[in-house]
Amino acid sequence: MVQTTNRFFDEVGRLMNDAAGVAQGVRREFETLFRSQAERILRDLDVVKREDFEAVKDMARLAREENEALKARVTALETALAKTGASGATPSSGAGQTYSSAEPSGGTGGVNPSAF
Repeated sequence: MVQTTNRFFDEVGRLMNDAAGVAQGVRREFETLFRSQAERILRDLDVVKREDFEAVKDMARLAREENEALKARVTALETALAKTGASGATPSSGAGQTYSSAEPSGGTGGVNPSAF
């Protein structure tokens, strides 16, 4: 079999390679344009970045944990106050009740702390 070079097929092959290169360039340009437009739209919508969301989420978790610890502490203090108030209260000569020194100065002003 004799090998002959056909100039037409060489030119078509080169044209196809060039077209593939142009198509890749167009694809890159389209991706760049699409990405910049998407970033602009997200910026205009004030969408939160993932890093910022994670940071606020961690802050909220820590605040919840601290809140639970403070609730437990308040409950324990109220229980201790109720125990000392019940055992330390002695009726005086019609002037009301006297409280132990565990109660802060000024008292609660007649307000039940467990009502909150």
